[in-house]
Amino acid sequence: MRHEIDHRPSFALLTVHLDADERVRAEAGAMVSYTGGVDVETAASGGILGSLKRSVLGGESFFQNTFVAREAGHVTLAPALPGDVVRHDLEDETLLVQSGSYLASGDGVDLDTKFGGGRTFFGGEGFFLLEMTGTGPAFLSSYGAIQEVDLADGERYTVDTGHVVAFEGSASFDVRRVGGLRSTLFSGEGLVCEFTGPGRVWLQSRSPDAFLAWLIPKLPQPAPSAGGQ
Repeated sequence: MRHEIDHRPSFALLTVHLDADERVRAEAGAMVSYTGGVDVETAASGGILGSLKRSVLGGESFFQNTFVAREAGHVTLAPALPGDVVRHDLEDETLLVQSGSYLASGDGVDLDTKFGGGRTFFGGEGFFLLEMTGTGPAFLSSYGAIQEVDLADGERYTVDTGHVVAFEGSASFDVRRVGGLRSTLFSGEGLVCEFTGPGRVWLQSRSPDAFLAWLIPKLPQPAPSAGGQ
């Protein structure tokens, strides 16, 4: 499956080139355009229960679109937030993706949600991650630019939870506080995720939670109602 990524890293646009009978599955709302000869199939991927679990617990869309090429063509896709897109080819392996960072995948990649206990408390996103397994291309999106970090066996690396995009299933991880209670409350960092290799970790240079924490206090507040005066 050939692809191109233009306008990166701030406003990435993914173009997936499809041969006849080839297909790509994408998150609902990600489609920008497609050529003639490409059909769109919308379905609850993984069945009703699987889609419900992925939507309610994993923060993803209930329905997904599959683009099927009756003849050679292409599909363009873009994430909801301004940022980058990266491709990673799975080879009978597992990839864990933070909610909102899944953009598209090949037909040989299965999607599910994974419960990891308290370790997956990523910046208020909950206790679930999107689990991608199988063989085929996976396209991930970010808020801001993407940076890849390859960890050697036993190597440790600490990331603010709001900046995690995805990581390979071979890497172990744990979520902890930054220092003591004072650091957790007043350092501006809160929780961090400590990864231990081997495995690859994808980071995003911006955090949606940090942006909302900056934005919300600046929004105008509604005027008090007449009855409250």
